[in-house]
Amino acid sequence: MTWLLRGVRWMRWYVRELTDESAYDRYVAHVRREHPAATVPSRRAFERMRTERAESDPRQGFRCC
Repeated sequence: MTWLLRGVRWMRWYVRELTDESAYDRYVAHVRREHPAATVPSRRAFERMRTERAESDPRQGFRCC
């Protein structure tokens, strides 16, 4: 049974890393570690900031829609 649970946890981790769903978690950990006095933005604000940064950088490509 433990091998099944371990497999499910690994699959969840793998899918979150593949889809970059864990980016917010890594960002929150970074802010809390490196800038403890700073406020952590909400997930929505983080995603907005990430999208704006990607769209403003020409090396990231462009968005057609």
